[in-house]
Amino acid sequence: MRKRFLPAPLLSLALFGLWLLLNHSTSIGHITLGALLGWAIPLLTRGLRPLPVRVRRPGTILRLALQVVYDTSMSNFHVVRFLLFPRYRRHPADFVLIPLDLRDPNGLAVLAMIVCITPGTAWAEISRDRSMLMLHVLEVDDAAKIAAHVKSAYERPLMEIFE
Repeated sequence: MRKRFLPAPLLSLALFGLWLLLNHSTSIGHITLGALLGWAIPLLTRGLRPLPVRVRRPGTILRLALQVVYDTSMSNFHVVRFLLFPRYRRHPADFVLIPLDLRDPNGLAVLAMIVCITPGTAWAEISRDRSMLMLHVLEVDDAAKIAAHVKSAYERPLMEIFE
């Protein structure tokens, strides 16, 4: 019964808090409207959400988050070097094909977010059967090394978390 009336309590709470923060007000009107939006938006959009998430190894999330922060920071330095000193470019841009074992749609969505927030990489395409990912990488010296890094640093932890 609770899931029918309040399908995503954390999302409702986040929407309520965000509403109050964006309006810089805790008046009764904003509290009422924030609560109403926090309740109604998840209720109206519950059919748009992917499969329910069941996290299996919460400790792996921290390890993955630290890896993403490290890789994103290093990638930022490489992209800045590339932009400030283009004549020192070491390798050309290219597409890298990565065979995927990850099948969970939530895990694939997180992988897409990780790839998209990492400067110098872009999610180019995924095959219809979700078995092959094509990334565009700003500098490719060894495509196999990049594919192995994505599989070990991101895909394997995501499989531990979601599958």
